[in-house]
Amino acid sequence: MIVSGFHPVREVLERRPRSVEALLVQRGRKDARAGEIEDLARQKGVPVRIVAREELDHVAGRAHNGVAARVAEREYDDIEACLAGEKGSRCVLFLDEVTDPGNLGSVLRTAGAAGASVVLTERHSAGLNETVSKASAGALERVKVGRVVNAARFIARAKEAGFWVYGAAMEGEDLYGADISGDVVLCLGSEGDGLRRLTKKSCDRLISIPMKSDAGSLNVAVAAGVLVYDWVRRQRHTGHTPA
Repeated sequence: MIVSGFHPVREVLERRPRSVEALLVQRGRKDARAGEIEDLARQKGVPVRIVAREELDHVAGRAHNGVAARVAEREYDDIEACLAGEKGSRCVLFLDEVTDPGNLGSVLRTAGAAGASVVLTERHSAGLNETVSKASAGALERVKVGRVVNAARFIARAKEAGFWVYGAAMEGEDLYGADISGDVVLCLGSEGDGLRRLTKKSCDRLISIPMKSDAGSLNVAVAAGVLVYDWVRRQRHTGHTPA
């Protein structure tokens, strides 16, 4: 796949340089940031190709900032790694059949900022592709991302590991009246259908983000940001710093 832009390319060069087949740099690009990326690639033993702007536009689209990389697709992390961390400071965002890669990338960016990991369903979910990488602004390389076949089985496994599991649903109790501090799995569904019935049933509690009655529903990436940063706020009040 193609990773483009300064932040995503830097992250992949720093975190998994062996997966980078080549760095593509726009001919004539002489600014310091492009030079730093090129130097980093050479330090990591990654081949550097100087190409015309037209070629870079063709392989990476126009929003590439003059740099792009051909990269092997990122592998998923083990579920145990996604659930790992200091007890009392663990947060996992579980996305129940979220298919839009732009939304997944945005969720990964938020997860990276908040110190959370992300778990996806294997079926009917966006994969870790170029669109996800671009939308995540490099967070795809930093965040633990797992994938599971069975949502209910994953939730049961998380509970055994000491997590409380909260599902985002319109009929849930008000988020601001619930205590979502500590080790939590926050479950979010697709915009169209929300959480599936069995996923809801598997949660310890259902919570909702307060909205006006005629507002409909929030975009899943926005909802993830609201939930995970309410968790961050509560963690600070309890003296626990997110991992």
